Amino acid sequence: MPKAIRFHQTGGPEVLQWEDVVVPPPAAGEVRLRHHAVGLNYIDTYHRSGLYPVPLPSGIGVEGAGVVEAVGEGVADFSPGDRVAYGGGPLGAYSEVRNIPAHRLVKLPDAISFEQGAAMMLQGLTAQYLLRRTYRVEPGDTVLIHAAAGGVGLMACQWAKALGATVIGTVGSDEKARIAHGHGCDHTIVYTRENFAERVREITGGAGLPVVYDSIGKDTFMDSLRCLRPLGMMVLFGAASGPVPPFDLSLLNTMGSLYVTRPGIAAYTAKREDLVTMANELFEVVGFGKVRIEVNQRYLLKDAMQAHRDLEARRTTGSTVLLP
Repeated sequence: MPKAIRFHQTGGPEVLQWEDVVVPPPAAGEVRLRHHAVGLNYIDTYHRSGLYPVPLPSGIGVEGAGVVEAVGEGVADFSPGDRVAYGGGPLGAYSEVRNIPAHRLVKLPDAISFEQGAAMMLQGLTAQYLLRRTYRVEPGDTVLIHAAAGGVGLMACQWAKALGATVIGTVGSDEKARIAHGHGCDHTIVYTRENFAERVREITGGAGLPVVYDSIGKDTFMDSLRCLRPLGMMVLFGAASGPVPPFDLSLLNTMGSLYVTRPGIAAYTAKREDLVTMANELFEVVGFGKVRIEVNQRYLLKDAMQAHRDLEARRTTGSTVLLP
């Protein structure tokens, strides 16, 4: 029988279990997919911990790449043998074999490996909507990207630089600063010893920024707002340090009529035509070498528990894949 990682209760990495699973023939509109690589993402820890509640027991993981084994009734865009990838769900990517709605898949170009495909879809599509749709970065912009040495961070830094922006990134160590510099960051701020809001004001000559991309949440939110120029946009797309507590919205007025948004990939990819357009743009920037996809950590899928421990301890950089 094929195996998958599942959890029956929420909690720490120890709740993840390596189990036999039954995978029936694909239903109408579905594809049976054999994974060659699975992506590891911080959102996986939110599902596991209960921060983002899901019905239990549950599979886990929202990103993968592999080969189509069978298609259900009505599936016209894919055939057995196709190389495909997906990012954004539904849950269940931590598996050797799974069924998945065909409309969530895109064909993976031959030039992109399964590991790259599994590492790039969720994070790369996230970078795409952040930089091209939530706030459309233009040449001459100066932007702040938190967790610049993380998976989304490294992609977003490279992409923003290719768009002509000046990129400021926060990191947790000198080693991560070196990595971020090598991936498009013009300025790095080691937040463990520097006040990033003060440094941003120094770098911008007091002008502030048009946009901050913040995946950290509670620990950085207020100082991120202080980095913005009047009418600037705070883009909160994660909560690695915990959810942002309630705050007085009148502060947005007194701090310069600021904007705050909390986007998520589901809304941006809800329409298949949007998903395909976003994926094609991602494949293009990767294909032209503007964004390098580097897999820095690999774990066996059955060792997902350890992968989660390392991710939450910030012992990883860039992208990580799980190998069935």
